Amino acid sequence: MGLTRKQKRMLIRIIASVVLLAVDMVASHILSLPKAVLIVIYLIPFAVAGYDVVWKAIRNIGHGQVFDENFLMTIATIGAMIIGEYSEGAAVMLFYQVGELFQSIATARSRRSVAELMDIRPDSAVVLRDNKRLQVHPSEVEVGELIEIRVGEKVPIDAVVIEGVSSLDTAALTGESMPRDVGVGSETLSGSVNLSGNIVCRTTKPFGESTASKILELVENASSKKARAESFITRFARIYTPCVVAAAVLVAVIVPLVTGDEFIKWITRALNFLVVSCPCALVISVPMSFFGGIGGASRQGILIKGGNYMETLSKVSTVIFDKTGTLTKGEFEVSRVNPVGCSERELIESAAAAESGSNHPIAQSLVRYAGDIGLTIPDVSEYREIAGKGVECTLLGEKICAGNTRLMEQEGLALDNDKSHGTSVHIMRNGKYLGFVEISDKPKEDSSRTISKLGQMGIRTVILTGDGKETGEAVGKLLGVDRVYTELLPENKVEITEQIISSSEKGSTVFVGDGINDAPVLSRADVGIAMGAAGSDAAIEAADIVIMDDKPSGIIKAIKISRKTLRIVYQNIWFALIVKAVVLVTSAVGVTNMWAAVFADVGVAIIAVLNAMRALGTQKD
Repeated sequence: MGLTRKQKRMLIRIIASVVLLAVDMVASHILSLPKAVLIVIYLIPFAVAGYDVVWKAIRNIGHGQVFDENFLMTIATIGAMIIGEYSEGAAVMLFYQVGELFQSIATARSRRSVAELMDIRPDSAVVLRDNKRLQVHPSEVEVGELIEIRVGEKVPIDAVVIEGVSSLDTAALTGESMPRDVGVGSETLSGSVNLSGNIVCRTTKPFGESTASKILELVENASSKKARAESFITRFARIYTPCVVAAAVLVAVIVPLVTGDEFIKWITRALNFLVVSCPCALVISVPMSFFGGIGGASRQGILIKGGNYMETLSKVSTVIFDKTGTLTKGEFEVSRVNPVGCSERELIESAAAAESGSNHPIAQSLVRYAGDIGLTIPDVSEYREIAGKGVECTLLGEKICAGNTRLMEQEGLALDNDKSHGTSVHIMRNGKYLGFVEISDKPKEDSSRTISKLGQMGIRTVILTGDGKETGEAVGKLLGVDRVYTELLPENKVEITEQIISSSEKGSTVFVGDGINDAPVLSRADVGIAMGAAGSDAAIEAADIVIMDDKPSGIIKAIKISRKTLRIVYQNIWFALIVKAVVLVTSAVGVTNMWAAVFADVGVAIIAVLNAMRALGTQKD
């Protein structure tokens, strides 16, 4: 990885300072130089390495920011040189700058990794206007216009394919390495890369609201939402630094006055104390850990909007799911045909004919099934929808009723021993009951595994759904969910979520959904997770975390990433505090010298930053 211009300049200064310091140390041992000359020759490597640190300290004092690491390093190193510790003073400044360079490189690497991952915003779009191909900036393309996307190009704006077939690489959006095939009618998300064939698409969103733009906005804004651990470190540094400066003054002045020891001994210890006290290991590594965790999650198609949500997610005790579109595919299909006194074809023909005039997903699934088994659906007349019950129509002079048990009861048929399960369409033709067709919304492939893993992690699972009791409980039983609430309106979901949150003795509550009606409860939960690829804009906007590939297993990944990140954060906090505490005490009593102080500052910072970088390297399941 190449260094930036600023980092190269710092590296040159460090190398020059090392050479000058080595020459000075050799010369001072070989030659008997007067004190004034020693000061001058050691000031040269000191100034080369640390002139900017001294200048920042002076400038910050002018702005009222006295107690920072620049101030501490300036006082400690200049003080060391004043008391005759010339080589130590120059060396401490040099090693401090080595640590700063290392931290700069590590931070840049972390940010660059995320930037490369999220390099999905296209620079241009080819729009078809007036039979011409015009290359324009994506922001100039309006909703409903036609765009052409050739092989190797990025999809510039969310759109729908109207011509051509191809495969799209969606890895930058979803973390899924397998290309997605698209054809006429397929949705294409901005930021995908066209792999195999030229396609023409009709845009469905303006550039600013397209998937790529939203992802970039989420990642760029994530660092502004600090976790409690980050906020604590910021507050801690503001209190901690003035306290250690005061303690150093006490060590340097009060102790020798009380004990009668030489001032020079205790001033040296106080200067060591100041070097150790620099809080840079905490101030840099903790935010970097969260940034690394957010970047690592992005690699797997999980967008976390801030470190605070990551911290809360790591403590999850209950996960609440919406059912349709979240745990299930949201695509209804015929799962069972149960004719009574007629053939299966007659039952399906009557059901499909009755439902052919409806746009309801269940009706469409019946029509689709009839076509799949080769039936031609006859035309009907006198079509009428009955709210909450079903439909009535006339087919070849015969009255057909298709709907739920309430419609059958209305027609004088009581289904005392209804053997259907879940969502069923009962059919009556000319007063005769023909049987029922069972419709199911199949669970997603990894829903069961996700619920099982959450249980193994000690996390309770709940389903909130507007579906009927039988349907909701059947899915809950199939997946192994702990508790299912059915027949809910959006406001009921909020009420039950609040009850679950208030009854939870420990841990946070997460809600996972994808629809517009999920937005209120996504906002109310401790952490809201939206299914991003197919989720509504309102749900994605209200959520704190977005799973781009719509797979429930993304929740497991998000929890593991958040827990790993928090482990790294607390490892850094405790490691830095313990090492600094030990060296602070030993420096105050004279057991350790300034070289130990350098390790307690620069060494601890480097180790903490290296540890923080592990958060970026999350492993895929």
